[in-house]
Amino acid sequence: MKKNLTPTESNSPDLAFAKSSLGEALMAQLKEGSSSYKRIADYLLRNQVKVTALGIEDMAEQCEVSTATISRFARDLNFANYAALKNKIAETVQEIFSPVEKLRNTIEGRKNASSPMAASLQSALANINAASQGINDEQIDQVITRLAKAATVYIMGFGISSHLAGILALHLQPYCNRVVEVVAYGGTEVAAGNLANITDKDVLIVISFPRYALDVIRLTEFARKHSTCIVAITDSSASPIAQLGDYLLLAPSNHAVLASSSSAATAVIEALVSSMMVSNKKNVEKAIRLTEALSGYLHNNDNTSRTTQLESRKTKK
Repeated sequence: MKKNLTPTESNSPDLAFAKSSLGEALMAQLKEGSSSYKRIADYLLRNQVKVTALGIEDMAEQCEVSTATISRFARDLNFANYAALKNKIAETVQEIFSPVEKLRNTIEGRKNASSPMAASLQSALANINAASQGINDEQIDQVITRLAKAATVYIMGFGISSHLAGILALHLQPYCNRVVEVVAYGGTEVAAGNLANITDKDVLIVISFPRYALDVIRLTEFARKHSTCIVAITDSSASPIAQLGDYLLLAPSNHAVLASSSSAATAVIEALVSSMMVSNKKNVEKAIRLTEALSGYLHNNDNTSRTTQLESRKTKK
């Protein structure tokens, strides 16, 4: 059963909107509505603030539907018309508005006046700030507990997300019973093979950002059928992966130019790993031993390795 373990509403505007009565109605349409309704619901869930300034014609253009469809959508949600729906969205946003959303809107306003480099860095800053607001210690602790008890921790990401999965797998390796990077460089066939024996004793960490890969959705659904605990790292509560996860770690991926940004995802991964490392004394000891083991291969200021220095000292003795 999905645990719906999310941060407090004051901490995460995106999640707070999704958990509101209006947000839940939109999530229902996102799951079960027609293709047109799904596009409308998806857009509303991702652009709550922006929608409050859009007329019905602009909204229809953004969702690639007719104005009649927008009106029908509003009525099916028990609103008199689109204007009434938009007013409700504005009212809901006003109740949960936070400084991070203000920062995001400020950055959006500056994009046209900024260089591509500045806009990219500003987007990264806003995304990381939003991620920090949307994840709390209790949620992370619960994920860490599941990872520590898991027989195997599977980590899956396709495309750009495969690199993020590789980073996470490398960092978690010393602290989990067994870690499997599901995709690596093998693609869907290898990923499916790696997940073939997944059970309810395992944990699957799924990393997915726009543009979402169909394979990651299908394989995650396969894991759910085997009662596997799923941790989703994705950009929005409207993400198809968010709806499949037992635990949701949001990492906004807005970017001025790219299809999505990985800056917040990297920050969330580092936060998760850091929490795992210091979660108990044994992990702290493992981290120390790992550092000592690697020290012989690290560069020093005098261009010699740590191993060379130690051998030199033994020779002198």
